[in-house]
Amino acid sequence: MISPAVSVLLPFRNAEQYFNEALVSIAGQTFRDIEAVLINDNSDDSSVLIAEDWCSKDSRFKLINSTGTGLVDALNTGLERCIGKWIARMDADDISLPHRIEKQHRLAESMGPMTVVSCQVRSFPREYITRGYKLYEHWLNSLTEPEEIEKNLFIESPVPHPSAFFHRQNILDEGGYTERELPEDYDLWLRLWSRGYRFSRVPEVLLRWRDHADRLSRTSSAYSLTSFYMLKAKYLEHVPCMSGKTVYMAGSGQTARRLGKCLQNNGFHIEAFIDPSENRGGVLLRGRPVMGPGALSGGSDIPVVIASRLPGARKSIMEFLDRLGFVEWENYVACS
Repeated sequence: MISPAVSVLLPFRNAEQYFNEALVSIAGQTFRDIEAVLINDNSDDSSVLIAEDWCSKDSRFKLINSTGTGLVDALNTGLERCIGKWIARMDADDISLPHRIEKQHRLAESMGPMTVVSCQVRSFPREYITRGYKLYEHWLNSLTEPEEIEKNLFIESPVPHPSAFFHRQNILDEGGYTERELPEDYDLWLRLWSRGYRFSRVPEVLLRWRDHADRLSRTSSAYSLTSFYMLKAKYLEHVPCMSGKTVYMAGSGQTARRLGKCLQNNGFHIEAFIDPSENRGGVLLRGRPVMGPGALSGGSDIPVVIASRLPGARKSIMEFLDRLGFVEWENYVACS
């Protein structure tokens, strides 16, 4: 059997409402050297019938059953059964625009196997997209160059999972998907980054990213803010300036408290929490002092973790640190 250049890895579970539209978008790709591997994650609706129908009329489509239960098992089953050099991730409720695989394949080939290529996305139905999701969409679409994406890795996941395009054998060699209690995709991106992988993005909307109430990121505790903080704390020491694991926390609100707890659980020492107010002397947070920004004015060899989700706070803190001569990813890292 001649292996296709690209395998579309698409797990599904009870996806009958949107499934056919997703498969139509795969069949209509301008890049034809593909297979579509549809992994049934224990569906009990008509999704399997839809998949079987596609397999009967297009030989590029393959239906397999997951060897376990849940998304991670389905993804790893699919990785093992795909035969393409490259993997294009896809979800059963999203839509790939016609040139998606062609353009991601071209960029991935130019960057090599130690890369993850994404694309810009457009969330829909637009009338139901919240302001928060629109801000996230704008943020991730603005990051296209590898250096930009790397410096933003600890703010949010910069790679929407169904937009990802990566080298199959390399991901298998790195262990595939391993995280079941926390966001499995964000764990994979951070793990790959910590091992020298780079990230890039085709600067064009190539995926329509459907939002709805039953989306896993909305219904599973694995995608809570605390879950993301736990992963950030696990990998933050791989940023060279954080290797000493002693930090200042810029922020003293809920984000700083929760992320601070996760950092302490991962062996970090928090020198102090930095609060914009100057009048909190003697206050302790997670057993560490809360100090005003003047604590940083004299310069410090201790790096700063920015941890505030208040509107505009991250930008203001970064501008303040820049004025002090601090350099992003040399003296501070934004984590919120």
